[in-house]
Amino acid sequence: MISSRIATALVASNGPTVLPKVLPKGAALAVSALVAVGLAACAPPQKGAAGGETDTGVKVAEARSAADFGGMDKLVEAAKAEGELNVIALPPDWANYGELIKVFSDKYGIKVDSALPNASSQEEINSAHQQQGKSTAPDVFDMGQSVALANTPMFAPYKVATFDDIPEKFKDPQGTWVNDYGGYMSIGFDSTKVPPITSVDDLLKPEYQGKVALNGDPTQAGAAFAGVVMVAVSQGGSADDIAPGVKFFAKLNEVGNFLPLDPTPATIESGQTPVVIDWNYLNGTESKKVPGWQVMVPHEALVAGYYFQAINKDAPHPAAARLWQEFLFSDEGQNLFAKGGVRPVRADQMIMAGTADRAAFGQLPIIDGPVTVVTQAQTDTANKYLADNWAKAIG
Repeated sequence: MISSRIATALVASNGPTVLPKVLPKGAALAVSALVAVGLAACAPPQKGAAGGETDTGVKVAEARSAADFGGMDKLVEAAKAEGELNVIALPPDWANYGELIKVFSDKYGIKVDSALPNASSQEEINSAHQQQGKSTAPDVFDMGQSVALANTPMFAPYKVATFDDIPEKFKDPQGTWVNDYGGYMSIGFDSTKVPPITSVDDLLKPEYQGKVALNGDPTQAGAAFAGVVMVAVSQGGSADDIAPGVKFFAKLNEVGNFLPLDPTPATIESGQTPVVIDWNYLNGTESKKVPGWQVMVPHEALVAGYYFQAINKDAPHPAAARLWQEFLFSDEGQNLFAKGGVRPVRADQMIMAGTADRAAFGQLPIIDGPVTVVTQAQTDTANKYLADNWAKAIG
């Protein structure tokens, strides 16, 4: 409920589905100008540096695996030589990114510059364009399906050491993008300020006048997009037909219950947004801060989504970017995701291998029921419908 992200896709299972339990969400590098022109003209590229080559003769920015560096130790060495990593749109409370960043930085001695933590997925791409060629450009992206798949030419293919451990449906075959974690849409509410919410239809009741907030604009924000899909499903629609969801929000606005304010931890804790439609793991973080805050995942309208991880092909710190990917998809990184209440993409494999953190994975109970999965084609159709109708519905 912090960051605006574009909608994603979680592949549904015919059997039980694991749901995160929340029920009771830089500084520029200095470059010396005092280099002799003659030396600069004939000096070879620095090994492991941005624009240079790895020990195997592969350009760092084109390395497709740790093997291209000569092994993981060489990748670590190259990343440490760069000394910095630029991330973007990673709120500390989102999927435990605060701890992930700290652990990575402490582990490798690499400074992590976190820019625009509340940015949307599209803003990540916009920033990459605006900062292209600068040391402040984002090295990596964490974004929703629609934006990710629309911008794959900007990504550098890379396969982490655990790549084969990731199901095919959660990755591009060349490693251009890989899903990292997922969750479910939910309704969070402050039970000390509003009556308990047991269904989406409850939101139309007069008790919720001026109290129902959606995490962002669904034409740009992933949580908001998925929120509209969730509501559509609850009203007899589907991922193929989100019109019922938009009509519901139009009615919500008409009766005065819709609150056009992007929720944040501050607005929730102050009571400004007592009802929030957002990912379950983001709503879940407020349970620890707001007495009476509860999270309800509508079982009649389960909508799930994964986020996409990718490397900027023009990353100013290409080795650090690749090491970050290795970290996120390692057992350590995946367990830290689970600690944040999200389902890591390697969850099933780690459970079978016995490498899952029992305490963290203990938050992921088994949930039975049909899950709505938004495909890219459905996302494209829904986005067009939203572009044509959302503003009119809530304007």
